[in-house]
Amino acid sequence: MTNQEIIAKLPYSKPFLFVDEILHINENGVEGTYYFDENLDFYKGHFKDNPITPGVILTEVMAQIGLVCLGIFLLDDSFNKATSIALTSSEIEFLKPVFPTERVTVISEKIYFRFGKLKCKVIMKNEKGEEVCTGTIAGIMVSKSEIS
Repeated sequence: MTNQEIIAKLPYSKPFLFVDEILHINENGVEGTYYFDENLDFYKGHFKDNPITPGVILTEVMAQIGLVCLGIFLLDDSFNKATSIALTSSEIEFLKPVFPTERVTVISEKIYFRFGKLKCKVIMKNEKGEEVCTGTIAGIMVSKSEIS
């Protein structure tokens, strides 16, 4: 599966798609990027006259690149429209703010993947290579028929 095929399988669309590019992916991890356009709606109110990317959005970027993209790669052909994805836990430490017009890189390293549950160590870096947030994210990917 190519990197573009993985992105095409993501169950998100703009304005909630937070993956621009997958730089590297294999069975042990993924590295990808996202650019924060200054016209994104959440900047209008977070914060007035000093826009900063909300932590929940940074967590979502880390989850989409570091967990969902990797999960799609690991599931390969068994990932389809009947696959449900849910975030089960996240523990993120925020170290630096991310401002409009910044490009971030997410580096994710698989801790384990078993019984449909994927847990990863994730790091987000800014364009200067500085860590802006780090932590662990876990999620579950199961076929809807397994949920019933």
